[in-house]
Amino acid sequence: MAQMVNERSIKIENLWFAYKSEEYVLKGISLTIDERPTAIVGQNGAGKTTFVKLLKALLKPTKGDIWIFGQNTKDTTAAKLAKTVGLVFQNPSDQIFKSKVLDEVMFGPLNVFKDKHKAYENSLRALEIVGLSDKKEEHPYDLTLSERKLLCLASVLAMEPEVIILDEPTIAQDRYSTKLISEIIQQLVSLRKFVITITHDMDFVLENFSRTIVFTDGVVISDGETEKVLSDDRALEKAHLEVPWLIKLARRIGVNYDEIKNLRV
Repeated sequence: MAQMVNERSIKIENLWFAYKSEEYVLKGISLTIDERPTAIVGQNGAGKTTFVKLLKALLKPTKGDIWIFGQNTKDTTAAKLAKTVGLVFQNPSDQIFKSKVLDEVMFGPLNVFKDKHKAYENSLRALEIVGLSDKKEEHPYDLTLSERKLLCLASVLAMEPEVIILDEPTIAQDRYSTKLISEIIQQLVSLRKFVITITHDMDFVLENFSRTIVFTDGVVISDGETEKVLSDDRALEKAHLEVPWLIKLARRIGVNYDEIKNLRV
């Protein structure tokens, strides 16, 4: 297919993917993802992780196309996309391989920018953003699991990608770290970065993402404004997801969600 006109969006056109011949994990997905912070939710096995690996070009579509800012992922590699798309894995052990925190964060920007000074400055800034400046000389596996997840986020932020994908960012995070991640997301959105997450944490989705896409068995069953999607009991039940507690509370006390959405415990 000919190169599309470059534009600031992610276009998925009739996407099919199978690990084994004709055993499709994703089936005919067509979406356009824009600057709205977007959550992709669904039960285990719904195809969410496969989908974001395709966005990162770690996998190639079996059929269909994915265009990242006009670049077809079939025509590039994950390494070449590193300046555009950053993926923070759910399990830090899948990402961490250096013996010092600062070296871990610097690895990506060194390869992207080929400039040691810029890589160093970006890495220090990223560590400050995630609250790990005082840990830069430590071994990554001397950090807590929560800190290692933040380290992986710093490693992606240091490369300055336009698209940041977070895989289950709140797992193993305490309330402080979850609040910090929320603040980082808000900062990235203000900088016009694309922020995408896959998660089972519906309260986190409601608080931080204006668009939600629900996957079930490799297809999209709901897509739209987060409050409306997460108020759709039928879709959530089909996807084995919970209604966020603030929406439950609004229903229980008989008010609109808008009247209590700024409530914090």
